[in-house]
Amino acid sequence: MKQNIVKTRLKNNQPVLGILSNSTDPTVAEICGFSGLDFYMIDGEHSPITTAQVQEVVRACEVSGITPLARVRSNDPKLILQFLDAGVVGIMMPGVKTVAEAEALVRAVKYPPLGKRGFGPARSSDYLLGAMNQGEYVQYANEQTLVLPQLEDKEAIDNLDSLLTVEGIDGFVIGPRDLAMSMGYYDGPAHDEVKRTIAGVVEKIRQAGLIAGTTAATGDQAKALIDRGVLFCLNSFAGLLKSAASDFMKGR
Repeated sequence: MKQNIVKTRLKNNQPVLGILSNSTDPTVAEICGFSGLDFYMIDGEHSPITTAQVQEVVRACEVSGITPLARVRSNDPKLILQFLDAGVVGIMMPGVKTVAEAEALVRAVKYPPLGKRGFGPARSSDYLLGAMNQGEYVQYANEQTLVLPQLEDKEAIDNLDSLLTVEGIDGFVIGPRDLAMSMGYYDGPAHDEVKRTIAGVVEKIRQAGLIAGTTAATGDQAKALIDRGVLFCLNSFAGLLKSAASDFMKGR
């Protein structure tokens, strides 16, 4: 198993910037890696990507030095297992609202005694052909894997104090668009009430000693978030391409 450089940076209170991508093409991940981004988040929720394709995307990430993470479409331990066995080293789970859902996510990501992840000689464990024996790998994997529930619903915000106490969670990623929708703002998160809610959530997450994450459309937005203590910033692949294209087209 590769070292999770993103988790190491986060533990050292260093920010990480990456991309959420719904592409099934490993070349996209490879280019993102060589561009210098910290992580490549495979979007298994809003994309048709299969677990077989995940393995090829992860290989491209490993070649180009970018940390492979994934947003998985459902809190299904067998599905999460397939992503992890393919070599993904962190899971972001959308729509987590309750303590029970957060605890189920931890159980799915972590091996015993921290969770109930099933063991198999897969890519993640070097097929048990590497330097680590099973016991060493299990301990190392539990240390390296990231667990990031995504807060996208008003119910999750109402339950935040309890969610912050769930053992095994590294942090929470706020999804502004879905959160705004659940608050009754169907046109997006650019409303003062939504902004105040997100700011309050970030502060609570930080006070609990956990990682706060959310989306950033531009470098300036990312810097502003980092200045407020948000260490995990992600843009969409489409959004990053659009901003780069718009900047390039200014020369026409």
